[in-house]
Amino acid sequence: MEASFYILYSATADGFYMGHTTEPVDIRLRKHNTDHGGYTSKFKDWSLVHVEVFESKELAYARERQVKRWKSKKKIEKLIS
Repeated sequence: MEASFYILYSATADGFYMGHTTEPVDIRLRKHNTDHGGYTSKFKDWSLVHVEVFESKELAYARERQVKRWKSKKKIEKLIS
């Protein structure tokens, strides 16, 4: 099953959110911008700034963990530029 690793940006939070999904990313983005009780529901201005598609959910999740380990806003900004 195909899956995506994605990065969202919120100007209000001035920050990024990274995740992975097997859903279409536009549907996942819509869920992040609604009242769902998670971290991203605190802000309503998330926009999709980066997507990578993988052959499996496991590969997409591995990529998410890899990028999160960077802990560097500058490296993330370079990736999405």
